[in-house]
Amino acid sequence: MSKLEPQSLVGTWRRFGSVGPSYQIIAIGEPTSDGADRIIKIRLAETGEETEYTLNHAVDDDVLKGVSG
Repeated sequence: MSKLEPQSLVGTWRRFGSVGPSYQIIAIGEPTSDGADRIIKIRLAETGEETEYTLNHAVDDDVLKGVSG
C-alpha cells in the first residue's frame, strides 16, 4: 500500500457518512496541535461555507465520483 499524499486530495469531493452533505477539499493545512493529524479546509456544497476538518476524518468519508466544482 502506498503512502497517501494529502495534496492529491485537493479538489476531490466527499460526503459526511453515507447520506450526509457533500464537501470539497480545498486546501491542506498544518498538523494538529498533537501532531496526530492534519487540518484541512473544506467547502460545503449546499451552503458554500468554508470550514476546517481533519484529514483522517476526510479519508474515512465516502468519495463522490463524477462530481465537478
